[in-house]
Amino acid sequence: MAPSEEHTQLQGSPTSTKNLNRNKKSASFITDVFLFIAGALAACLLVWTFWSFVNPYASPGSGFTQSVTERGGDLDSGVALESSERGGGGLELGSDAEERTFYDDPELSYMIGKPVKDWDEKRRFWLKSHPSFAGGALERVMVVTGSQPGPCKNPIGDHLLLRFFKNKVDYCRIHGYDLFYNNVLLHPEMSSFWAKLPVVRAAMLAHPETEWIWWVDSDALFTDMEFKPPFQKYEGFNFVVHGWDHLVYENRSWTSLNAGVFLIRNCQWSMDFMEVWARMGPQSPEYAKWGEIQRSIFKDKLFPASDDQAGLIYLILQEHEKWGKRIFLEHDFYLESYWVDMVSKLQNFTQAKQKAEQDDQRLRRRHAEKVTEAYGARRAEMVKDAGLGYDFGGMSGPVIIHFTGCEPCTGNHNELYNGASCWDGMNRALTFADNQVLRNYGFVHPDLSNSASVSPLPFDYPAPAKEAENETLAT
Repeated sequence: MAPSEEHTQLQGSPTSTKNLNRNKKSASFITDVFLFIAGALAACLLVWTFWSFVNPYASPGSGFTQSVTERGGDLDSGVALESSERGGGGLELGSDAEERTFYDDPELSYMIGKPVKDWDEKRRFWLKSHPSFAGGALERVMVVTGSQPGPCKNPIGDHLLLRFFKNKVDYCRIHGYDLFYNNVLLHPEMSSFWAKLPVVRAAMLAHPETEWIWWVDSDALFTDMEFKPPFQKYEGFNFVVHGWDHLVYENRSWTSLNAGVFLIRNCQWSMDFMEVWARMGPQSPEYAKWGEIQRSIFKDKLFPASDDQAGLIYLILQEHEKWGKRIFLEHDFYLESYWVDMVSKLQNFTQAKQKAEQDDQRLRRRHAEKVTEAYGARRAEMVKDAGLGYDFGGMSGPVIIHFTGCEPCTGNHNELYNGASCWDGMNRALTFADNQVLRNYGFVHPDLSNSASVSPLPFDYPAPAKEAENETLAT
């Protein structure tokens, strides 16, 4: 009997039987491979889970970068998206090193009067343990400033301090600097001008990644927003302050420098120096004696109490080999300037800057705020090539204007001038600085005496063809 069609299909021919066996073997092989891969993944997951308990700082996303084009994004290729654990500039902010550092030493104190030893080695080890902070460390800056703990007595004092603070925030944002604003006494007996030393010392310990601490008094403001300190010039020095050699060494004048603005390197020398400097302060049992010594040396010192400025000059003079040789007196430009000499020249600085921009189209080109330093470098070249100086209105004016003798919070002021001149000068200087910031946002204060009013800037301002319009702006 001939086999039925159904029987023939089930039994199949010899060739069909071989194909069926081959398919069964292929399926078995695929299954084995799948089981192997699944087992391997499970093992890896088990190992990673165990490691997470052993190393709590491990993160599957740590250090992960992926270009936008790989994600199927529509931005330009090569733009990298960093994981959430990375901060600006590729700094690792989401984890700490497991190695023990100076922070784990219970004997470490942030207080003045308790010296820190081997700070250079401790800082170097910390940077080695946190390699993402090592790059660019030699020019990393933190601006430190502060004010009193309570409200101001002067009715407009808090508003003025807010504007002074905004000015420092603007400057630090433009240059990528950190900023620490302190409004408490870190040493209960070190108040007034002595209060800065405990703050600077604590900032050094809190920020071992920072090379320079830049102290700026609360009544001082940045007026050249493009300026960047020439750190290469200060190689071999640990302290930079505006001053004049002949007034320090020959005249022995109390006004030969101003201690309200200075750069200090984060190193062991500075730790030791601040301890010695602070021994002349009000917390010292020899405070009264130091006041007498300072008055005997600096004949133009106005008051009997020991102060930080006289103490600084004393150490430069009397202990020159140990301290003075590492202190740089900057006078090639105004790192700090007296407001009475400078506020009246703000209009000159504005006009000089506009003239430079009319002569060089690159300087008036619109640009992102983040690249402001490049335009500052170009402007500095023009100042150098033209032989101009900051002392008579070269381009941008002084780096910092200091309202010495004017106390915005208390309302007190030097008897040589009235309070109205202080507050008006502050307003004009702050507005002058703010114009340099607002320009990158497309606006300008037409009148330096009116900080509330702004006008939009035309394209290519201040082009030579618009000289008539320029005369009405920023006057």
